[in-house]
Amino acid sequence: MHFPVEYLQRDQLRALQSERLRNLVSYLEQKSDFYKAKFKSLAVRAEHINSMEDITQFPITYKHDLREHYPFGLLTVEKEALQRIHCSTGTTGKPTVVGYTREDINLFSEVVARSLNAGGAQPGMLLHNAYGYGIFTGGLGLHYGAEKLGMNVLPISAGMTARQVDLIMDFKPEVLSCSPSYALTIADELAKRGIGADEVSLKYAILGSEPWTETVRNHIEQQMGLHVTNIYGLSEIIGPGVAMEDWEEKGGSYIWEDHFFPEILDPVTRLPVPYGEEGVLVLTTLTKKAMPLLRYWTNDITSLYYDSDAKRSMVKMKNIKGRADDMLIVRGVNVYPSQIEAAFSHIKGIVPHYYLTPIEKESMCIGLEIDVEIDGVWLKAQPFEINHSAYMDFFHRFAESIEKEIKRRVGITTKVKIHPEGALPKCEGGKINRILKK
Repeated sequence: MHFPVEYLQRDQLRALQSERLRNLVSYLEQKSDFYKAKFKSLAVRAEHINSMEDITQFPITYKHDLREHYPFGLLTVEKEALQRIHCSTGTTGKPTVVGYTREDINLFSEVVARSLNAGGAQPGMLLHNAYGYGIFTGGLGLHYGAEKLGMNVLPISAGMTARQVDLIMDFKPEVLSCSPSYALTIADELAKRGIGADEVSLKYAILGSEPWTETVRNHIEQQMGLHVTNIYGLSEIIGPGVAMEDWEEKGGSYIWEDHFFPEILDPVTRLPVPYGEEGVLVLTTLTKKAMPLLRYWTNDITSLYYDSDAKRSMVKMKNIKGRADDMLIVRGVNVYPSQIEAAFSHIKGIVPHYYLTPIEKESMCIGLEIDVEIDGVWLKAQPFEINHSAYMDFFHRFAESIEKEIKRRVGITTKVKIHPEGALPKCEGGKINRILKK
């Protein structure tokens, strides 16, 4: 399927964005008491916008703004005009609430359809949708987008992994959608049953909802014999479908910037940084009706770049490094879980199931305890006598080698504990928290 807007010339796209930004600000001036007050305090109006570069004059919106106006204070339409309500997963405090008009649902479906298509999906394919259905945007978001693309959908939702694998083998879907952590769980269940990659019908996996690395991608691709791509989104903006990797290019995600304008801001100064430099992703919804957001601070750390060899003309973002509030400071070194995960890619014999526990002394983090699994097949291939003493000595030396590799690549002290494959708690469908507190 072809989506012509993905291939617009840059000047055409910029003109479209500028027009949509003016329309958005004018709309907010009329419909939103929240933004009307913000604009007045800064003395900015829609008529001041000559190009997209003028967006920096306007206020940043934060998650706490949504929570302070819970549940419907940021709606720009009457509640009766909504077709659907979703919420964030709400891990702390009240969830953030997002409303959708019929037009917004159509937009949501369109950007997910684009994303699925970029990830390799085609009309007529069967999608095994293992995202959770409910107030979280993942399940229904992928479902409606797949149907708009012309796919057939199995709405299995998350959990009951044995049943998931049964249906994958029986129904023979071409496409899987779920979180990266849950894809690892499904891959492990296939391996436990002795089902090889050549026996699995799946060709593409569309994974998102949490930061992940090439280590996870490579493990899933090898275990399941398919192409793995990253779909990015967040409930406050629309849900999954804000950005998407191409299954042949990988390595970076196109932002559908005709609908979502991206900026990268310095986390301290809140000022824009040059293309290619890392900072916090800030997004503006250019076309939403029920709850448009201007310059929303996502808290996700990434960078933007243009790829001269890319298929499409739209900007790309690098894989999310982590969330600004997930950053650990270990003896003065800023560390994200994804950096530890990336270090694993240089160590043979590791399964990317892991948990991090800060080691604290006098309210300061001085190191990390890391629980990680060893690859059972790789372990069996090691040339040592199979007895308890040999195992313990091997595990000790293996843990030390991992600690040295992380020290070399990340620059922090860790205490690694090796577990047999399958020993650590697994994801059962939702997001997984890699950081544990004692």
